[in-house]
Amino acid sequence: MPSPTTDPVATRRVSLLTLGCARNEVDSEELAGRLAAGGWELAAEPEDSDVVVVNTCGFVESAKKDSVDTLLAASDTGKKVVAVGCMAERYGNELAESLPEADAVLGFDHYADLAERLDDVVAGRKVESHTPSDRRKLLPISPVQRPTAAESVEVPGHAQHGWGPRVLRTRLDTSPVAALKIASGCDRRCSFCAIPSFRGSFVSRQPDEIVAEAMWLAENGVKEVFLVSENSTSYGKDFGRDGARALELLVPRLAEVPGIERVRVSYLQPAETRPGLVKAIATTPGVADYFDLSFQHSSETVLRRMRRFGSTDSFLALCEQIREYSPNAGIRTNVIVGFPGETEEDVAELERFLNGARLDAVGVFGYSDEDGTEAETFDGKLDESVVAERVARISALVEELTSQRAEDRIGDFVDVLIEQAEDGEDPIGRAAHQAPEVDGECVLIETDDLPALAVGDFVRCEVVDSEGVDLIVRPAPPEADR
Repeated sequence: MPSPTTDPVATRRVSLLTLGCARNEVDSEELAGRLAAGGWELAAEPEDSDVVVVNTCGFVESAKKDSVDTLLAASDTGKKVVAVGCMAERYGNELAESLPEADAVLGFDHYADLAERLDDVVAGRKVESHTPSDRRKLLPISPVQRPTAAESVEVPGHAQHGWGPRVLRTRLDTSPVAALKIASGCDRRCSFCAIPSFRGSFVSRQPDEIVAEAMWLAENGVKEVFLVSENSTSYGKDFGRDGARALELLVPRLAEVPGIERVRVSYLQPAETRPGLVKAIATTPGVADYFDLSFQHSSETVLRRMRRFGSTDSFLALCEQIREYSPNAGIRTNVIVGFPGETEEDVAELERFLNGARLDAVGVFGYSDEDGTEAETFDGKLDESVVAERVARISALVEELTSQRAEDRIGDFVDVLIEQAEDGEDPIGRAAHQAPEVDGECVLIETDDLPALAVGDFVRCEVVDSEGVDLIVRPAPPEADR
């Protein structure tokens, strides 16, 4: 790969708008790095840009609608608009035909030369829209053959090859928290999920590369990194025999990076979460004792139709194993209700699990068909009114149980990372059991002798009250309950 150059004469201005998950946020910062290296100046506002790049989400119907709405709003600014990301990769020229407001619809294979493609867009040169394909077919079936092959395939989040010590990433905000991608793609074949078809097969990043990026993030003011992928428990499966413990060996290395005070792991598959990994996350200093476990359901019958593994009892045993190491560990999940064929007995089984698991946060989603998935062809589809009733029923239970879980933390001591500290407002942050955006937060009650707090500070606090899943906390002496 040639060395990056910047031609001041050709500098253009571009803004990036990101939708969807933390993985997309990493991809946008990688794209920002590519564009900066290609001579583009980053603008904070679409109105100040020559081109607005929208990093779309294509996971569920509501996310697709948000992506389209954002593209239309960007077009209303009068600037050139380019769609990238999952929705653009998944639908490509079909999206381009239905959305003429977008000046180009580009897939992952365009990322390496995105700066040049944006030059074409500004110059009025036609850029052919992406033609979708099944990205699982781009890499070998055998995981151990993929690391070398992946160097010739565009895999978002794996752009460091050929750039030497430089990290090809530009921060798009000043948050003390940043996502750090450890892998891309997924080899699972969940019957309701289309992600592997457009994200491709699972590929791990090399540990040294990940650690180097964590060091760069620390140098840029990051205090907490959270590790993201489509399936973090598969990390290292493509390293061969030595890869089985790759994640539990990587986590302590990241915790030792100067400046990084907390490491958080996300996107764990319960059936692949091994005891060694549980211990590493729950007991390693500097690692949040936090478990983002994708249970999805707990009825064995529903799980088998989902092409997943586990049961209420095995999931409860995993929760118990976690709490044997760390009684106050945070555990969160998402569940899908109304899956084709789901019975009242299945819902009752899910309720049994939720009542026994004492989870800190639960996302509840009603099933809906996704294009091209196996579940789209299943019989036993439930009426929309039945799905909505079950969503409401499980949501009400979850609200009650997670509020109780937060109440149980009253009297505990937590380390809070400050993320908002405005004059006249109570500082807001997160404890170890609270991930960015998806979980609750901590609201600090300031005391007279408390020094001024800044974003990025860690504060030892005592939990004095709760509001739903949020905690009300009061700063405590640093040595409190260590």
